[in-house]
Amino acid sequence: MKIERLPLNALRAFAEAAREGSFKTAANRLGVTPGAVSRQIKQLEDRLGVSLFERHANGVRVNEAGRLLAEDVNAGLARIANGVRAASERAKPATTLTLSAPPSFTQFWLLPRLAEFEVLESQVEISLDADQDLTAPTWHGNGARLALRYGRGPWSGVRSVRLFEDELFPVCSPTLLERTPIETPADLLAHPLLEVVWQSRQSIDFPGWREWFDAAGLPDVEVPIQRRYSLSGLALDQAIAGRGVMLANPAVVADRLASGVLVRPFDDRYVIDSPFTYDLILPATGSAPPTVQRFIDWLVEEAERFRGQVG
Repeated sequence: MKIERLPLNALRAFAEAAREGSFKTAANRLGVTPGAVSRQIKQLEDRLGVSLFERHANGVRVNEAGRLLAEDVNAGLARIANGVRAASERAKPATTLTLSAPPSFTQFWLLPRLAEFEVLESQVEISLDADQDLTAPTWHGNGARLALRYGRGPWSGVRSVRLFEDELFPVCSPTLLERTPIETPADLLAHPLLEVVWQSRQSIDFPGWREWFDAAGLPDVEVPIQRRYSLSGLALDQAIAGRGVMLANPAVVADRLASGVLVRPFDDRYVIDSPFTYDLILPATGSAPPTVQRFIDWLVEEAERFRGQVG
């Protein structure tokens, strides 16, 4: 049968009636009368030369021939619907989203999770800017410029959404523990201590090993820090390689702890609070384009899931 001769309305009526087992319910879904559905299906049966339903006093029931045809028709209608949807999506202008975020957070927390959102929203073009400066967020046309910040609010002139709080604890490679067990805070003094030096414009003293040893009950010990880094990723590579112990936060090391390339020598003990938080920075006024709002909602949900995992 040539495609231009296909009775598409009758096929759709038939597919609905076969799915629902009722001409009346199919009619309600299609917005027509039960008589119209009955006539279309009868015309289809006459054209095919085969009965598709068993008709009885209490209603109708699709027969074996009808069931097999319904499977093919439903598959065809679904493919048509997908093609129409894809054509519609291609006709829409792509949403552009520029997101600036701290380099280590981008690398170790955001990127592994971002692929999931990009699968869900194929029409959004995301540009990542690994930057710790607070770029002014804006809505613009069908896109936006947003920021993720690691710091301490309040942030002036913008709106912010708290993603999660922060804390610090020692991590190292399991091979380092195999060479020299770490059972007490004092045992760390036998290892190279890796420290990340934060350059904060907020004039906040970011806690490091000195504060950690104070909280662990060793306020008078001399802290033998041997290596300092400006990025968490640099210290992380050294810790994974077994070249020292790093004072890290959950966002940077959670996935590495889950994979086993890093371990916490004290489990959940000897943790100090960080004064910094992770916040999503939004423009002070205006509304996000729909796709950008879906990204915001997705990010907040991911942060909530992460809090549940590490909490």
